[in-house]
Amino acid sequence: MKKYEPDAIRNVGIFSHGGEGKTSIVEAMLFLAGENTRLGSVDDGTSLMDYEPEEVERKITISSALACFEWGKNKINLLDTPGDDNFISDAKLCMRVVDGAIIVVSAVSGVKVQTEKVWGYANEFGATAGIFINKMDRERADFARTVEDIKKNFTDKTCLAVQVPIGQEENFRGIIDLLSMKAYMYKGDVSGAFDTADIPADAADIAQKYREQLVETAVEMDDEVMERYLNGDEIKPEEIEKCLKAGIADGKIVPVFCGSAAKNIGINALLDNIVKLFPAPTFRKEIEGINPKNGEKMVREQSAGQPFSALVFKTITDPFAGKLTMFRVYSGEVHPDMTVLNVLKDEKERIGQIFYLVGKKQKPAGAASAGDIAVVAKLKDVQTGDTLCDEKAAVRYEGVTVANPVISFSLQPKAKGDEDKLNTSLARLIEEDQTIKYSRDEQTKEFLLSGMGQVHIEVVVERMKRKFGVEVELKDPKVPYKETIKGSCKIQGKYKKQSGGKGQYGDTWLEMGPKPRGEGFEFVDKIVGGAIPRQYIPAVEKGIVEAMNQGILAGYPVIDFRVTLYDGSYHDVDSSEMAFKIAASMGFKKGLEQCKPVLLEPIMKMEVIVPDENMGDIMGDMNSRRGKIMGVETKGSNQVVKAVVPMAEVLRYAPDLRSMTGGRGTFTMEYSHYEEVPAQISEKIVEAAKREKEAQEK
Repeated sequence: MKKYEPDAIRNVGIFSHGGEGKTSIVEAMLFLAGENTRLGSVDDGTSLMDYEPEEVERKITISSALACFEWGKNKINLLDTPGDDNFISDAKLCMRVVDGAIIVVSAVSGVKVQTEKVWGYANEFGATAGIFINKMDRERADFARTVEDIKKNFTDKTCLAVQVPIGQEENFRGIIDLLSMKAYMYKGDVSGAFDTADIPADAADIAQKYREQLVETAVEMDDEVMERYLNGDEIKPEEIEKCLKAGIADGKIVPVFCGSAAKNIGINALLDNIVKLFPAPTFRKEIEGINPKNGEKMVREQSAGQPFSALVFKTITDPFAGKLTMFRVYSGEVHPDMTVLNVLKDEKERIGQIFYLVGKKQKPAGAASAGDIAVVAKLKDVQTGDTLCDEKAAVRYEGVTVANPVISFSLQPKAKGDEDKLNTSLARLIEEDQTIKYSRDEQTKEFLLSGMGQVHIEVVVERMKRKFGVEVELKDPKVPYKETIKGSCKIQGKYKKQSGGKGQYGDTWLEMGPKPRGEGFEFVDKIVGGAIPRQYIPAVEKGIVEAMNQGILAGYPVIDFRVTLYDGSYHDVDSSEMAFKIAASMGFKKGLEQCKPVLLEPIMKMEVIVPDENMGDIMGDMNSRRGKIMGVETKGSNQVVKAVVPMAEVLRYAPDLRSMTGGRGTFTMEYSHYEEVPAQISEKIVEAAKREKEAQEK
């Protein structure tokens, strides 16, 4: 592929709710651009972009894929992104580096939850947005209804049709370009071939209606043109196009296109409009960064003549090809054998071969300059979010903060001795997907794999097996219950041993009582008069600290209590640190029995976003899970339910929410606090813990 100047490059991402046809649109684009000899299909597994086995099996995009191709005199860097809520964070990473975003909406089902989410991403990162209404050929497709739904949900900008369909459902056969007022009648053979014709009589009224809306809105972008329009002067199509382009670039106008990816109708027109209406990288002359020396903001001119700088937005791990690093060049030029600085890690990296991608197909690139997106292999310590730059002109670009995981599973390698391989393989996969978290629960001693949903976790496990040969067993994680006390008592803890060698003697008097929730353990020393020598006091505290790791109800750690050592006695010969440690432990355990021990459970703070029609189901479900509704807010056509819910009740909430909302609901969850478990539930937990202990002892 030849080198393109920044003005001839378009960096565009395709975004949507899952199942709206993003990848099918990209496949049609690649077919029209000559990158594929046939129209790739997600359904039959021939897609160039969804090439990973996990994607082929599930027929969904799991990981963003890059396609670089030529269209006319331009180069398009296209990012096909996931729309499933398990993998939507990957779309956010891509939105950070594109200049334009095509948001796909189904003509059948309209705007959905993830559609609103990616719209928010576009606004957050200042990407120029356009909307493509897909599936115009499907039963119940309705262009006018979908446009109104778009306008209802996205009120912060003017969403403006620049195309209208000719027919819909099974009669959909072409599109009308409202700028030229020409009709494009397609052959109906998925080739993308069409004839230019006059507007059919049955589409004339709808074309005129939307044409008037287009002109009235576009001319508002130019005061001089607006004045002439109001005076009744004729406004030429090229003038309308210029005004429209200015409004799109400024983010005031969002153009709405239409077509059918399955029938390859309207896709070539979409490509033409990406080139014609969407801004080149140079539209933003300067890119804001951070001076790594002082942390102050700075700007870097987006030009090939400036020192090199780039942002890494994705890494792909392959056990055979090694790590592939995708990056957006913001300034300067990078070429093979060049040494660059990884600013975040303050380490130098040597650039190897640079290439472009079409799915997994690699195309050599001699170099990459400002405005371009490219890939380099085998960088050692580079991760998503890192900035690469000229070491003599350092700059750091802000990365993207990804969402916290919402579900966790306990995992255990199936083969003995695979623990090290497990750690290594997960570390490699986390480089590729930063929404994965891997940790060890110190209380339950379990290794936990956390992600954005059950499907996300299952995909990670499948990739671990395929790429690294590590198989694991997934289980629901144990809930990290705690124990505490509600009452107070005074108790003696005494240890005396005088037979079988050297004697042992330690005598402690302890006062125990509860502390407010979340304040932890406190040890108070009130020994006076040398009742216990000072050198033994730390041993008393240590004995309690060790004993509090296992409560008397179900063996869970004890929290939120105070122990005061106020008296005791010792023996000149037989007393020791060990004796006092044992004595304190014995006293503490006796005290637990007398101080009204109770079980505590972790409470999670949740935000659930659902369509209006699902509110009743969600509220009822929350109540059934012992949740407390803390508030409800309206957000567009959705409701945001804020609640606190016991962790034990929401370990499997992700698939349940998906089922209740047909995949349209999303949620976030984080730890909030501990609360006392209701008595009837506490009894069941204690009994289960006893059975587990008995089973382990057999």
